Amino acid sequence: YKLAAKAISRLQSLPSGNISLLCDVLVKEVSELTGYDRVMAYKFHEDEHGEVVAEFRRSDLEPYLGLHYPATDIPQASRFLFLKNKVRMICDCSAPPVKVIQDKRLAQPLSLCGSTLRAPHGCHAQYMANMGSIASLVMSMTINGDDDDTGSDPQQKARKLWGLVVCHHTSPRFVPFPLRYACEFLLQVFGIQLNKEVELAAQAKEKHILRTQTLLCDMLLRDAPIGIFTQAPNVMDLVKCEGAALFYRNQFWLLKMAPTEAQIRNIITWLQECHDSTTGLSTDSLTEAGYPGAADLGDAVCGMAVIKITSKDYIFWFRSHTAKEIKWGGAKHDSGYKNDEDRKMHPRSSFKAF
Repeated sequence: YKLAAKAISRLQSLPSGNISLLCDVLVKEVSELTGYDRVMAYKFHEDEHGEVVAEFRRSDLEPYLGLHYPATDIPQASRFLFLKNKVRMICDCSAPPVKVIQDKRLAQPLSLCGSTLRAPHGCHAQYMANMGSIASLVMSMTINGDDDDTGSDPQQKARKLWGLVVCHHTSPRFVPFPLRYACEFLLQVFGIQLNKEVELAAQAKEKHILRTQTLLCDMLLRDAPIGIFTQAPNVMDLVKCEGAALFYRNQFWLLKMAPTEAQIRNIITWLQECHDSTTGLSTDSLTEAGYPGAADLGDAVCGMAVIKITSKDYIFWFRSHTAKEIKWGGAKHDSGYKNDEDRKMHPRSSFKAF
């Protein structure tokens, strides 16, 4: 605890309401405690892909801050283990593994999931080598899970993996147990603060939505649906989107990055033909939803939410392609593989942005 005391004090002195600052200070403190060349805070998004949200590194190393990596980079089995075993150290990924000799009387193979001495999987060792890393220390960042994940015991709150602190070193490195334990304790304190910040952010978002909803409902009572498009706040303040549209009594009101009137008429025709029995529709991708004119909308419109006011009147929200807003880490796979079998368990060879 004494080893982590100063770091914990710095974390606890930070102002509330800034998760980014909390992560920045955490990676700096972990770097000072452990001496690794690179320390990153890696956050999991709702679709389970990861993003490097904070980084403290040696000045000559390539930055990874802001890069996103697909969910497959950290498989579900590994994520499950990080909830059970919160600190994972690899001293030298190039060291030859030592075979474990098991007593023949044991009915089941010996599990080394919780062992510090467990050798890395060959695929992960190659992944580290491709990254130019020889040693690593990975620690889990957990917060309270959803209420429906608590299981049979209401007193036991389930934990959810929010992200990872990932430390890399370009040469073999061993961190003694007292220091690893200090880091684990630091992450526990960080988790408590992070949980508070996540809950505060969720509460603030909910309050904003309820306040906006109340104002919009008041406008609806005074000025039909037109007011929620022509006044402030408007429908775009209720939902995160790039554009919105109202089709009411055969007239259009468009906000920001909305499709043209002709394109919206085509969408309405499709809704009436394919989704007439529903009161609305929400999709991340109009292409995947089966809309035949999705390609004509371009990159400006990908996802859509729509509610039916009457059988002929609609409110639309539009979202653009997220791919253009994200810097992905790791160049796309080469097409040199002869078949799918050759692709199995091959780690990425590049970590550069594209």
